[in-house]
Amino acid sequence: MKKEEILYLNLILFHVGIGFLVFLFPFVSKIYGYAIFIFGAFYIIKKQNKNNEALIAAAYVVGSEVFLRMTGGNPLYEISKYGVIVFIFIGMYFSGFSKSAIPYWLFLLLLVPSVVLSTFVLNFDTNMRSTIAFNISGPVCLGVASLYTFRRKISLDQTNTILLSMGLPIITCMVYLTFYTPNIRDVITSTQSSFETSGGFGPNQVATVLGLGMFIFFSRIILESKTKYMVIINLIIALNISYRGIVTFSRGGMVTGFLMIVLLLLFLYTKSNYTGRVKLNYLIVLVSIAMIATWTYTSFQTGGLIDKRYANQDAAGRVKESRFTGREEVARNEFDTFLKNPFFGVGVGKGVEVRLAETGDSTLSHDEITRMLAEHGSLGIVGLLILFFTPLFLYLENKFNMYLLCFVAFWFFTINHAAMRTAAPAFVYSLSLLNVYLGEAPKKRMVVGS
Repeated sequence: MKKEEILYLNLILFHVGIGFLVFLFPFVSKIYGYAIFIFGAFYIIKKQNKNNEALIAAAYVVGSEVFLRMTGGNPLYEISKYGVIVFIFIGMYFSGFSKSAIPYWLFLLLLVPSVVLSTFVLNFDTNMRSTIAFNISGPVCLGVASLYTFRRKISLDQTNTILLSMGLPIITCMVYLTFYTPNIRDVITSTQSSFETSGGFGPNQVATVLGLGMFIFFSRIILESKTKYMVIINLIIALNISYRGIVTFSRGGMVTGFLMIVLLLLFLYTKSNYTGRVKLNYLIVLVSIAMIATWTYTSFQTGGLIDKRYANQDAAGRVKESRFTGREEVARNEFDTFLKNPFFGVGVGKGVEVRLAETGDSTLSHDEITRMLAEHGSLGIVGLLILFFTPLFLYLENKFNMYLLCFVAFWFFTINHAAMRTAAPAFVYSLSLLNVYLGEAPKKRMVVGS
């Protein structure tokens, strides 16, 4: 076994161990949570961000966010978004940022009017600071991270390191879930999203991060497994993460992860020569067989209920009236709110208050697009257009970034079913703006104004 393989295995076993320890001794999660932010900052400062350590540390925060929320390890519920912002600012201090990221300066400015408006329109008994922060922290995290990553040159090896940093704590989450719910058959009795298989936490957020982890380790099978030994390790991890994600019975995150894998394979297939396509064919067959086997095993473990879940049926096999568990009503209400307030919207955090007054429903939005329309109005539309089209224009400049379309797809589909509850869609989106190339990282660091 080679030295790099031993190091890789040790990293995996370390994170497996953390998951097991947190299950046995829940207070370990607090230690783990505080350690991530303390050592993350120390790591960036010590290395002076010479190799984009800010992105590596921020990626680790993103990967650990749901696990820490699930186990009570986060010092504050929303701290992961703030942690990403702080790490990015430290990175900017050492490596600067690009003033040419005008679209994202504009995006951040477009958020301001509705924030100001909300200070006047929110109900008297509403906690203004926490309400505004809850709704705006995701977009701000995206904007700040994008200022750092916009056209920043980075090697493919560094990009894969960033993804691995994000994936390692997802292994910890997967291990914890395995011990939390060892016997799936005992807890699955319906086709509803399952809190029992999601560590007692929100299945939507858990499936989102597991779907992302599934993509990360399947991508490592294809791009970072130079030996059969590495293929086996990454395949085992990817399949276990896939299984734990599927049994959450939350579809959005897993469908998104699968779509990312398909986009990556299509990109590689179109860019490869004949020899490369032959190798890819073998990998595609291997991955397909493994995923089919995983689905078959999951179907057996759930008594066929997982098949009904993805067919939008209840346990009795009847087709459900709502495919989106009622979220379309919230989205429709937000669109109506936008039509009534088309210019500046109703203000950040005011959307749910308007909905409660009009319908008696205080459900929080799961769709960032309709939330932006309702709360930011036409400025929200402009902001969303900036976010959608800017990475696509960059793709025309740098078609080597094989992850670009995958990252944009993750952001777009995640904000449609899980809004920006977590830092993941914001940070992963920002990675689509990197200028990825083959070879060693450049010696010259980016400075302000480059």
